[in-house]
Amino acid sequence: MSINLSTPTESSINLNPLSEIASTRLSNIRLIATDMDGTLTRRGKFTVGLLQALENLAASGIKVLIITGRSSGWVSGLSSLMPVQCAIAENGGLFFPPDNQKALLLTPIPDLAEHRQHLAATFKQLQTKFPQIQESIDNRFRITDWTFDVASLNLDQLKTLENLCQEMGWEFTYSNVQCHIKPKGQDKAVGLLQVLREYFPEYSPEQIVTVGDSPNDESLFQQHYFPLSVGVANVLEYANQLQHLPAYVTKFSEGEGFCELSSYILKGATLI
Repeated sequence: MSINLSTPTESSINLNPLSEIASTRLSNIRLIATDMDGTLTRRGKFTVGLLQALENLAASGIKVLIITGRSSGWVSGLSSLMPVQCAIAENGGLFFPPDNQKALLLTPIPDLAEHRQHLAATFKQLQTKFPQIQESIDNRFRITDWTFDVASLNLDQLKTLENLCQEMGWEFTYSNVQCHIKPKGQDKAVGLLQVLREYFPEYSPEQIVTVGDSPNDESLFQQHYFPLSVGVANVLEYANQLQHLPAYVTKFSEGEGFCELSSYILKGATLI
């Protein structure tokens, strides 16, 4: 059974339950590119079940690449402690290669100090219209983007913030955690495609599954680039705000949804 959804740009969309995916598609998977907050976490934390799922995937030769909006400083520490292959931070801004190599900028920024000054000035401009917005705690550890908390904002306000950022020469996105002011052209899909070309050229699009839950994951749901994408069930909260939706949706939300997906993939791997 398919779930019919409507978005502002698409009148009828079929979002298929993960249970309907063909086992042959899953048996091809060699790399999972996944969001973290709201996708791997459960109520903001990693569970024992999630860590076990990551261990099982690694043992089966299936690589996991984290692609998150979290800061470079935060991702640097966490990715080295988790059983994952590598990580992309700041919504496609930086890449942390395998084996703890030095982080690489994916967005060209000639002068980082000047870049941060421009971001700070943009944020101050936004505060003149939205005095309630507060800089995120992790913003000081960021390099390519600037973040503030999303909790106090409604959908209309988020749209206004997006328009204001565009007028000032920036792009804007948000997740279930934060709002991001970011350079033009920087998003998860752009960063991931660059990393796949340079570090994982052996994998075809059919061997990769992208996973997410929020508007800042939307580019990972573009079928032209990623024919197999999955949203954990809480993505349905944003369905009417997204132009691109995942091909499949899990039964369970957050980290439990990712564990559901990993179980399907591991079962598919036994068919090889």
